Amino acid sequence: MQRRHLLHAATAAALAPWARLSLAATPAREAGNRLVLVLLRGGMDGLTAVPAVGDPAYADARGPLAQMAGAPLPLDGLFALNPLLPQLHALYGQGELLVLQAVGLPYRERSHFDAQQVLESGGSHPHELATGWLGRAVAAASPAPLAAVALDTAVPLVLRGPAAVDTWAPSVLPEPGADLVDRLATLYSPDPALAQALARARALRAEPGMAANPSSLPGVARGSAVQLARKAADFLQRGSQVAVLELGGWDSHANQALPQGALSNNLRTLDALLAALRDGLLPGGTWGRTAVLVATEFGRAVAVNGTHGTDHGSGGAAFVLGGAVRGGRVLADWPGLAPRDRFEGRDLRVTTDLRAAIRPLLAQHLQLPRVALDSLVLPGSGGIAGLELLRDSAA
Repeated sequence: MQRRHLLHAATAAALAPWARLSLAATPAREAGNRLVLVLLRGGMDGLTAVPAVGDPAYADARGPLAQMAGAPLPLDGLFALNPLLPQLHALYGQGELLVLQAVGLPYRERSHFDAQQVLESGGSHPHELATGWLGRAVAAASPAPLAAVALDTAVPLVLRGPAAVDTWAPSVLPEPGADLVDRLATLYSPDPALAQALARARALRAEPGMAANPSSLPGVARGSAVQLARKAADFLQRGSQVAVLELGGWDSHANQALPQGALSNNLRTLDALLAALRDGLLPGGTWGRTAVLVATEFGRAVAVNGTHGTDHGSGGAAFVLGGAVRGGRVLADWPGLAPRDRFEGRDLRVTTDLRAAIRPLLAQHLQLPRVALDSLVLPGSGGIAGLELLRDSAA
C-alpha cells in the first residue's frame, strides 16, 4: 500500500465520527431528480410481502404461511400488503407507491451469490459484466457524471464503474480531539491531497447544526437502517442525485412466519426505513422529484418447506415509490399459484423482467441517453418494454 493510501485510510478512521462528504452542491443538482436503490439481500419472500389473497389457489399453496400477523392490507382485490407494512400501504393510498409482482431476473439457478451479481451488474447471466448498472449509468449521464453515494463501508457492485462514488457509514470510534486533528494537519501539510481532505472535513465539522457524531441522532440506534435512511435523505437534500442502501437477512428457510422472527422484523424495518427516507426528503420538495426502487435477488418457493420456511425461488415482488412515481397501482402479469402454473412446479413464475422497471427510471427519470442505456448501462435489454412508472412520462 502506498504511503498516501495508508495515510488517507488513517485520516478516514480518525475523522469518521464527524467527517462529512463533500458533495459540491450546485443549483442544478439541488433541483434535479433523485434515484434511490434499496437492495434486499437474501431473497425476500414476495408472497409474504405482497400476498395474492385473491388467487383461488393462494390458501392451499401457502399453507400455514397464509396466516399473517393481522389482516392483509388491501391493494387491488387480487393483491394485498403484509400488515407489517402499514406506512407503505399509506403511500399506496396517496398514489406514491407502485407494487410489482411476479418480477425477477433472467437468471434462474437460485444461487444468492450469482443472483446478486446479476441483479447488481445488470447482465443476463453471472459475471457477464464486472461493473454495476447504476455505476455505469452515473458515469454515462450528460453533461456530467451524477453525484452518487453508497450508505455502506464500501461501494457495492451496483455502483461500481468509471465515475467516482462516495460512501458513508456510522463509526464506532470516539470523536477525535483537537490536538489529534492539529497533529494530523501538520503531518499532512506536505501532501496537497491529504491536506485538502482534512481541511474540508474540519470545515464541514464547523457547519452550524451538524451533529458531532452520527450516532447522536435522537431516537436512533447506532448503525440502524433508519439512521442510514435519514443520512441518505440528508445527502440527497444537499446535492447527491443517486443513493444506494442495503438491508440484509431476507433468507427465510425456517420459521419465517414467527411474529418476532427475522422476516417479520425485516418487514417492519423496511417499512420504517422507507418512511424515514420519505420524511427526510419532504422539505424543499425533494420527495416530489424522487423515485425509489426496492429489489431483491429472487423470490422464494411457493410452498412451505419442512422447517416452516421457504427455499430459494424465482419470481418475487419489488416496489417503486416516491413523489415522482404514479403509484396506487399493482403491475403484475399474474401467472397464478396452482402447481401447474409454477416455474418448475415450485416457484412463482417470472413474468416481468426487473429491467423493465430499471429502464424508465434511468431513461426518463435520470434522463440517461437511450444509446448509452442500450449499449453500455443495460446491454441486451433494448427489446424489453419499459413499465409506466412515472407521473410525467410514458414508458
